[in-house]
Amino acid sequence: MMENWANWIPEIGFPVVVTFYLLHRIESKLDILIESITALPEKMR
Repeated sequence: MMENWANWIPEIGFPVVVTFYLLHRIESKLDILIESITALPEKMR
């Protein structure tokens, strides 16, 4: 049973780490996008 967990950790761990890294990078870009969209009506006046 423990051998199965030892095999799953590298297989599952790497994609999880990459996913969190990419989500963290995208989050800052989404914040900038949201600010730009929010400011757009004011700039169009």
